Amino acid sequence: MEAESGQEMWASGKAGLVIAACGALLLALAGCGSLPDSGPSASDVVNQATIAGDGQRYLVVDVDPATLAALKRRSYNDFYSRFGDRRPSSEPVVGVGDTVTVTIWEAAPGGLFSPQGGATITANGVSTGANSVTIPEQTVGRDGAVTVPYAGRIRVAGQTTREVQRAIEQALEGKAIQPQALVNVVKPVSDSVSVGGEVVTGSRVPLTARGDRLLDVIDQAGGVKSPVNETWVELTRGAATTRMPLTTIVANPRQNIYLRANDTLTVVHDPQKFIAYGALGQNAEVTFDADGINLAEALSKAGGLLDWRADPQGVFVFRYEIEPVARRLRPESPLVAPGRLTPVVYRLNLADPDGLFLARSFPVANRDIIYVSNSSSTEVQKVFGIVAGGIGTIGAGASIYSAVRP
Repeated sequence: MEAESGQEMWASGKAGLVIAACGALLLALAGCGSLPDSGPSASDVVNQATIAGDGQRYLVVDVDPATLAALKRRSYNDFYSRFGDRRPSSEPVVGVGDTVTVTIWEAAPGGLFSPQGGATITANGVSTGANSVTIPEQTVGRDGAVTVPYAGRIRVAGQTTREVQRAIEQALEGKAIQPQALVNVVKPVSDSVSVGGEVVTGSRVPLTARGDRLLDVIDQAGGVKSPVNETWVELTRGAATTRMPLTTIVANPRQNIYLRANDTLTVVHDPQKFIAYGALGQNAEVTFDADGINLAEALSKAGGLLDWRADPQGVFVFRYEIEPVARRLRPESPLVAPGRLTPVVYRLNLADPDGLFLARSFPVANRDIIYVSNSSSTEVQKVFGIVAGGIGTIGAGASIYSAVRP
């Protein structure tokens, strides 16, 4: 009787272990939605774009030819189309703030600017020679004029040196003996370009009469300090400012335009980067060259999709989009407002072979987040992993129970 009772207890315990294993399986399947994950699923990204009571949170846009056409509005304005490439005047003009010297000759001794006996005299900073005098350096005043003895204030701003020379000669007629004047701009401030930022020696670079291109001016400022592929150039002319990668200017001579007086060049070190996240070969902040990268190249830099884990239909690019692009994508959306960035999630389907062509044409922007969601099979694998671990534990318990059964 005692033996029969022991066997009944052992059978009952074994049945309990089986029931426990089945219960573990059911609980694991029921808890699929609460399993740990690296991020939202593809359906979560789409379904949670709009939440009841919270309204629309972001736009979900499929990557297709129409989307690529809208993204062309995101490209920067190039220097050539924005400012043109007109060569400056071959003869620069004098401007306010420039420093000039004036030398005056007379045809015979005994005039206003001729010392007695033709001797050279230096007095009060004025050097004189045979029938000539050189007036010390003067800065063109705010009135645009300089002072010439016996001629008074001579208007020079906005005129070439030849025009200034004629004006001085006319003002001295009847006072000096057939006067001849020579005007030199020794410190041209008005006809210069301001260069700053990531250059070796930031300064005002004077423009030459032959005309100076953008790269010439940067070279005169000592060149750039940062790597060329991480450097941008901002050109400000009047109220207009445009920014371009230095690599594009170097590669495209058309963008190496002539600069004009009072232009401002700012060289900026701005490494471009995106964040790779999700079912990719590496989750990291990835840098790329200033002249840009497409989505296919970005996915490759991030190690590609993990074939055992990634959902090829769940490739997303998270970005705050500028208003002109967002308005073209979703003109009716309340999220699109003038002067405001719009949160947009671009969705690419790489299960469709055409998605590979689209990825080659989709431009990745600075500080984009590229996210690849897990496939649904990954969740099933997690469940079976949990169940297998649970069954293994129960099996070990059954073995122990069998070893100690009566």
